[in-house]
Amino acid sequence: MADSPQGSPVVHGFPHLDTVRSAITALYRRLSYDGVHRFAPSLAPADAAFADADDLHLGAQRVARAMVQHLRLPDARMIVAFRAMEHAGSVELAAGPEYFIELNDRFRTHRRDIGAALSHEVMHVLLHRLGLEFPGTRDNEILTDTAAAYLGAGWLLLDAFREDATSSQKLGYLTPEEFGYVLAKRALAFDEDPSPWFTSPQAYTAYTKGRAQALRESAQPPLAAAGWAGRRRYAKDRRYAQDHPGAAPVPGPGVPYAFETGGDGLRVAFACPTCHQRNRVPVRGRVRARCALCRTVLDCTT
Repeated sequence: MADSPQGSPVVHGFPHLDTVRSAITALYRRLSYDGVHRFAPSLAPADAAFADADDLHLGAQRVARAMVQHLRLPDARMIVAFRAMEHAGSVELAAGPEYFIELNDRFRTHRRDIGAALSHEVMHVLLHRLGLEFPGTRDNEILTDTAAAYLGAGWLLLDAFREDATSSQKLGYLTPEEFGYVLAKRALAFDEDPSPWFTSPQAYTAYTKGRAQALRESAQPPLAAAGWAGRRRYAKDRRYAQDHPGAAPVPGPGVPYAFETGGDGLRVAFACPTCHQRNRVPVRGRVRARCALCRTVLDCTT
């Protein structure tokens, strides 16, 4: 797992957003709607709590067991050790049932973040068992961070983010705002608010920024919740598509929809705001459709 130790600059914003969205789609495709919703509610803060007075190895094993139980890995046993290493942690992905996790030696004195590190490494085990991976180390690690956050354990990764004028710390490959975005997507899908669990003020700020991005995606045309400016732009693009059938009218960069002409008339294609699966609905005014992947009801003004 990537580690930005104290003093290193922290990247902010949403540079990995396309990969994050693909990861959420991949989770729904691999697990199904029912499978994803087996991971509600999130891991409780008490299950990951680690006091300085706790025995290092017994405490790490206790938190690892809590991760295993939350992620429904009943026959997986995690053996946790600590050593000097460049990254925050690593895990041996063998056939099981035992998995060997190594954490950076600095967690011996930063025990409050052991749960965050374990959430990433145990998620590697779950994805390995599911046979779910992305090509390339970078994208696969983004998938792991996204899955950990979306399936209810990775809020700890955002809570491990701390930054002030002289130092900073961040775990994982996602930026703090991207972690906030995934957690907000989960909050909208599961009706769960993770913000009371954050002990880091910087984590809460990142969550609010990520939530704002997630909410913008829930209010884009052709969704009925779109704002005035978006609806006006959509109406203009729709008129062009209706006046130029067969001309492949594709709106400009950043526009969240595209029109298609088929045998049954004009349709608009757009991503589901929950799972980012591409949906196509007919252009005929007010339309209600259900995403076939995540079952979200899409109230549209087409």
